[in-house]
Amino acid sequence: MAFLIAILIIVILIVIPNIKVVPQAKSYVIERLGSYYATWKNGLHVKIPFVDRVANIVTLKEIVKDFAPQPVITKDNVTMQIDTVVYFQITDPKLYTYGVEYPISAIENLTATTLRNIIGELELDQTLTSRDIINSKMRSILDEATDPWGIKVNRVEVKNILPPKDIQEAMEKQMRAERERREKILQAEGEKKSSILIAEGEKESAILRAEADKEAQIKRAEGEAEALLKIKNAEAEGIKLLKDAKADSSVLTLKSYEALAKVADGQATKIIVPSELQSIATIGTTLKEMLTDKKSK
Repeated sequence: MAFLIAILIIVILIVIPNIKVVPQAKSYVIERLGSYYATWKNGLHVKIPFVDRVANIVTLKEIVKDFAPQPVITKDNVTMQIDTVVYFQITDPKLYTYGVEYPISAIENLTATTLRNIIGELELDQTLTSRDIINSKMRSILDEATDPWGIKVNRVEVKNILPPKDIQEAMEKQMRAERERREKILQAEGEKKSSILIAEGEKESAILRAEADKEAQIKRAEGEAEALLKIKNAEAEGIKLLKDAKADSSVLTLKSYEALAKVADGQATKIIVPSELQSIATIGTTLKEMLTDKKSK
C-alpha cells in the first residue's frame, strides 16, 4: 500500500509540472529531444516528461525599447547625441527564438547603425527639421531587417537630438536675434498703422470742419437773402398801400423828409438833396407864407 502511494506521489510530481496553461498574449516554444517541436498558443497543454521542454516563452504584446543616446556625425561634420525609441512586436515566436542571438541587443545595434547612415546624409539644419523623414526611413529599414527574426517594427521615434554645447549656444543666439528682428518688425508695423490711422483721422476731421463751415455759410447766406427779401417785400407792400390810398404830394413830401431823416442819422458828414426835393421844399414855404398873410387880414 505504501508502495502504491509512493508511486502515485511520484507520478503526480512528474505529471503536474508538465501540465501547462498558456496565458493570453503568450506563446511557448517547445522542443522535443533538443529540436523544435511546436509553438503553443493560449490554452491547456501537456508535455512529455524528460522528452519535451519549453525552450522560450514569448510575449506577443507590443514592446517599447528606449535605447541610449548614440553619437552620430552629420554631413557637415557636426557630432550629435541622438536617442531613439523603437516600438516592435513579435509575430513569429519560432523565428524570434532561433533567428538571432539576443534579439533586443541586435535591434539596438541595428538601430544605431541605421541612424548613423541616415544622419550622415543630412546636414545639421536638415537633421533638426526632418524628424518625420528620419523616423519613416528608420522604420522601413528596421522592419525589413528584422523580418527574418520574426519581429515587426511598428514605429521608430527620434526622442532627443542634442547638438554640441557651442552649437546650442550659437542656435540660441540666432533664435534670440530672430525674435528681436520679428519684434522690431511688428513694432514698426504697429507704428505705421498708428500713423496711418492718425492721418486718416485728421483728414476726416478737416473734411468735417470744412463741410460744417460750408453749411454755416450757406445757412447764413440763406438767412440774409431771406431777410433782404422780406425787407423788399415790406417796402413794396408799403408803396402799394400808398398807391392804393392815393396819397397827395404832401404825404409824399413827408415820406421824403422821413427818408432824409434816416439818412441824417447815419455817419455821413454830407447830405446831397435832390433838386426835386428842393423844389418841393420851396413850394411848401410859399404855401406857408400865403396862409399866414390870409390869417393876418
